[in-house]
Amino acid sequence: MVHVTRPTPAHFGIFCTDLPKMVAFYTEVFDLTITDRGVGRTFKNELVFTSASPDQHHQLVLASGRPAEATFSTVMQISFVVPQLQSLRDIWQKAEARGATQIRGLNHGNAISIYMLDPEGNTVEVYIDMPFHVSQPHGDPLDLSKSDEEILRETEAVCRSDPSFKLLEDWQAEFRARSPSAPAK
Repeated sequence: MVHVTRPTPAHFGIFCTDLPKMVAFYTEVFDLTITDRGVGRTFKNELVFTSASPDQHHQLVLASGRPAEATFSTVMQISFVVPQLQSLRDIWQKAEARGATQIRGLNHGNAISIYMLDPEGNTVEVYIDMPFHVSQPHGDPLDLSKSDEEILRETEAVCRSDPSFKLLEDWQAEFRARSPSAPAK
């Protein structure tokens, strides 16, 4: 069970035109586990529930029902956090092989990300957090062919040159001070 002290974003769902293709994309690229599937009793669409955590029954729900003629996704972005820079490289390759397009890297200072369009045109972000904070939006080009050490060194240098720079732990302390219901660490 996930511990929360206030309303907290927990999962999301998207309508799909080609449900099997989208299930294959998200389970194979992001190693999500299908936890349940079926047609809803009141919501008469086919639903596929997926999760990356045994603590959450579902984190992403894929639903049938997106019209084939839908040309514009209203999803601003679906974001996945990963444990290391190599994960970004690995997912880039898997996503490209499964039909993702417009894959690109961005360095936000507080996170290092890749962005792509999934097979139905939804924007997906995959990122790793950094121990720094700089005001957002912030995005520099990212070259994942560089070594992890070089990327981290460049990220820290760019962050420290930004007037809004602070260590992540300092930003978190300020957040807790502004949000009394946020859990203490």
